[in-house]
Amino acid sequence: MTTTIAVAPARKMDDYRDAMNAAGITGYELDYQTDVPEAVVGRVGGLMLLGGADVDPALYGQTPHPTTEVVPAPRDHYEIALVKAALARDLPILAICRGIQLLNVALGGTLVQDIPSDVHAHLDHKPGGEPASIGHFIEVVPISRLATLLDGEIDMNGWCAVNSRHHQCVDALGEGLKPTARAADGVIEAIERPASRFCVGVQWHPENFWRTGRFQGLFKGFLAAARETQIAP
Repeated sequence: MTTTIAVAPARKMDDYRDAMNAAGITGYELDYQTDVPEAVVGRVGGLMLLGGADVDPALYGQTPHPTTEVVPAPRDHYEIALVKAALARDLPILAICRGIQLLNVALGGTLVQDIPSDVHAHLDHKPGGEPASIGHFIEVVPISRLATLLDGEIDMNGWCAVNSRHHQCVDALGEGLKPTARAADGVIEAIERPASRFCVGVQWHPENFWRTGRFQGLFKGFLAAARETQIAP
């Protein structure tokens, strides 16, 4: 039986689709108007949250920074409802870039709204260049699901080269989440929820590497967890 993954809407889908195809993932791209979160999670094996503009700071009790560009409604509220419904069913979740930030906010966490303004001695987390060009390195927590998923990507010192295209990041962690990778400036680059079957968020864009096969472990590990999920009839 084919395992279908619910994919939250995003503006730029091409590389996500190609990365999913490379991993053997059958995706169903959701529609805000017709796909009710509670119904969606009853018929899929997992949920993917993708990149995009910024999460509304009002959702974590802050006023917008001048650089914050809030995503158009109803995306934030829709995806938060998806996260809560998915967690209630223990559906696997893979969250990418904006997705990791949305996941954190959905669980009561907060965000750094502008790394250049708010992080001392910060790296350049938005260096430009080709989508799959390396932006910086991240240090991965050794005993973590992420370390297993990135097997072969991490050097002997625990560092992994990633691309980077963001100006915000996770700040205070949401309930039940733990950080599993950081950049050298302390910025959180990955989180996971140990109590879940599979709940992993990454701040970089693994989908951009589908041509080379890098980071396919993330997608294939996610799919393997989704295949184990009991699908409601």
